[in-house]
Amino acid sequence: MKPSDSLNSSRRNSVIFTEAALVSGALVGLNQFWYADYERSNFHFINDNEEWLQMDKVGHLYSSYHIGRLGAEMQEWSGTTQKEQLIYGAGLGFAFLTAVEVLDGFSSEWGASPGDIIANASGTALYVSQELLWNEQRITPKFSFHTTQYAQYRPNVLGSSLAEQILKDYNGQTYWLSANLYSFSKGSKIPKWLNFAIGYGADGMITGNGENSGLFPMPKTERMRRFYLSLDVDLTKIETKSHFLKTIFSVLNTLKIPAPTVEYSHGEGFTGHLSYF
Repeated sequence: MKPSDSLNSSRRNSVIFTEAALVSGALVGLNQFWYADYERSNFHFINDNEEWLQMDKVGHLYSSYHIGRLGAEMQEWSGTTQKEQLIYGAGLGFAFLTAVEVLDGFSSEWGASPGDIIANASGTALYVSQELLWNEQRITPKFSFHTTQYAQYRPNVLGSSLAEQILKDYNGQTYWLSANLYSFSKGSKIPKWLNFAIGYGADGMITGNGENSGLFPMPKTERMRRFYLSLDVDLTKIETKSHFLKTIFSVLNTLKIPAPTVEYSHGEGFTGHLSYF
């Protein structure tokens, strides 16, 4: 929606109330409907940095960035200063996801992960640093997903439905850093919406660290990192006077647009895709 040119106290109060309600509701819901099913413990840390080929860590960076971006844009809509947008808006992702880590720390099933906290801070730092350096977001984390064969062998962990698999099946997730070319060469004839994207994914994973994979009835596969180069579209650079469309474009800009892609993996070398998502 159209940002306010000056501080709008009514909007700011609405933002504060809405954010507080959503964050509190999410944390209470997680505590009651997720963590309540597992035994409690004293607060403790775990080192899970070697699990899932770090796909979960990249997911934390992505989530922290976009929750913070949303928070900052809501502060901008309220007419607050840039300093307030970066402190109270962009910090929302780090604050919320770190609170989730605290809940993990009191669960015997998991534990607070320093790697997750660092990833959360990295996502926030990616947003804040670009605002301070360029006063715009030139590099945007994005996400794409495709279904894989692995979820059927361990649906309780990797997801039994499409919605669950999008969140849980790291084999089908790809995370991207999508850079807007025009922003780095202003005044050129490059289309303002054209991006170049570098992606990271992995597959062959049915357990976090590869141990006990043989317990599941699936073909033997190699755990493998995959890297991608592709074109993309920055939807926020599409010119329109409609603030409704700008809002829609801002939300959809979290996703990578399907496009021709070059993939590289150690086991298979280079592979081309006419369209990859």
